[in-house]
Amino acid sequence: MQDNATLLAEFPSSLTPIQERAIIALLSHANIRTAAKAVKVDEATLWRWLQDKDFHTAYMNIRRESVSLAIARLQQASTEAVNTLKAIAKDKEAPASARVIAAKAIIEYSIKAVEIEDLAQRVDELETVMGAQKT
Repeated sequence: MQDNATLLAEFPSSLTPIQERAIIALLSHANIRTAAKAVKVDEATLWRWLQDKDFHTAYMNIRRESVSLAIARLQQASTEAVNTLKAIAKDKEAPASARVIAAKAIIEYSIKAVEIEDLAQRVDELETVMGAQKT
């Protein structure tokens, strides 16, 4: 998996090296205060940089990409997670409460997935209608 520094290098920017380190710190620390301390800048400076269009754009781009990569990792692990839930639900030796929780999770997530797919299809249809109305 790519780290934040590698991701940041993929985005062209006019940022200084300290600003690039500040973006990495913002992504890896709990708050602005600790991020500022990590890169040895004043907290007010970091706040000011966040108001700068180029800095903010770079920060949001790298943050978005970082989240996207994390989601992809979750999706990769989902097959194993589903298999685990199935195994627990089927395991006659497992406590009844564990089997019920696993079965309930399978049902709830299946329903949620269908709802999301339905919503995505409806949004696509609405966008198609709206696009046709504009022309």
